[in-house]
Amino acid sequence: MFELDHDLAQDIVNRTMAILPYNVNVMDSQGLILGSGEPERINTRHEGAQLVLANVRVVEIDSQTAKHLKGVQPGINLPLLHDQRLIGVLGITGEPELLRTYAQLVRMTAEMLVSQRHQQAEQQWRRQRCDDLLALLLAETGDSPRLVDEAQQLGLKPQLARTPYLFELGSGQSAEALSAWLTSRYPDSWCVSSAQFSLLWCRPAAVQVDNARLLEKLDGLGWNILRVAVGGQADGLAGLRRCYRRVGDLLAYGRDVLPGSRLLTLNRYRLPVMLWRHRNDDALDELLNPLRKVLAKDSNGQLLATLRSWCDHDGQSQACADALGIHRNSLRYRMERIAELSGVDPLTLDGMLALYLGVQLLPQALSK
Repeated sequence: MFELDHDLAQDIVNRTMAILPYNVNVMDSQGLILGSGEPERINTRHEGAQLVLANVRVVEIDSQTAKHLKGVQPGINLPLLHDQRLIGVLGITGEPELLRTYAQLVRMTAEMLVSQRHQQAEQQWRRQRCDDLLALLLAETGDSPRLVDEAQQLGLKPQLARTPYLFELGSGQSAEALSAWLTSRYPDSWCVSSAQFSLLWCRPAAVQVDNARLLEKLDGLGWNILRVAVGGQADGLAGLRRCYRRVGDLLAYGRDVLPGSRLLTLNRYRLPVMLWRHRNDDALDELLNPLRKVLAKDSNGQLLATLRSWCDHDGQSQACADALGIHRNSLRYRMERIAELSGVDPLTLDGMLALYLGVQLLPQALSK
């Protein structure tokens, strides 16, 4: 239920007194002065306001009547209404016959300010409740029918299939401002900021987005996006929660292993990310041993760069040689050298898979 407060009451006073040559008081529903052009009267009781509150009508007080009331000066006191409910009293100091022309206009202005403040409070509450609700829906216990029902009532459309994006922002960037831009441009989006420079954006899966062009657009608008991890389509809240965890792993993987890559998609890195999540397991540490043997003899990083290119081109010799700018014979020599040092033959399916998985777990900087 909306109530007057000191800030709103004083704002009404300041605005009306900027155009009126009379003092203005604003009282609450108990007759206490909350705002006034005479600061010493704030937080004192106004008997004229209590008459208005008791009778819900305009009360005019002339000089003679004012002498018999406590804390009252001559003037007109009018009921302040919001949604047909009495919430306070507006008082204008002066002789009533001089004020009648202004009184209703001042009351209309005051009630418009009250309505505007109420709408702002409602919008702020709605935004905050939506933010809180989205965080709950994305948590492990977010399947509560009550939460889903409330989300539907707030227009969040929890039934829509969505694709999650996790943005990592540079220092000084506002996740709230980016959230506002995305939700205004892509209706029915969800945005949740779990950390100062992080923003989860869940766009409706039916909306087609060119990820590279989106990143370019944000760059052009001045956003400092360090990297963004893009998940796959998630159907239902349980699927969205799983995908949210995956894009979190994907972003961390990109930060550690591919620091030069700003756009990371789960479709491209799903298997490496799954392995990276268990990177401290002994079995995965053993997977890196063949590559460590190569690195120990690869002072200029040539062999590891060759192996990366070999994996990137699916073991296609000519495409790999062209990408490296070398002859196929040179490529064959390097691959033989990798097999010799690592003890794993990259020309076989098992060997290529083992080396590929190891390469995906190595920070990119190690090959430069």
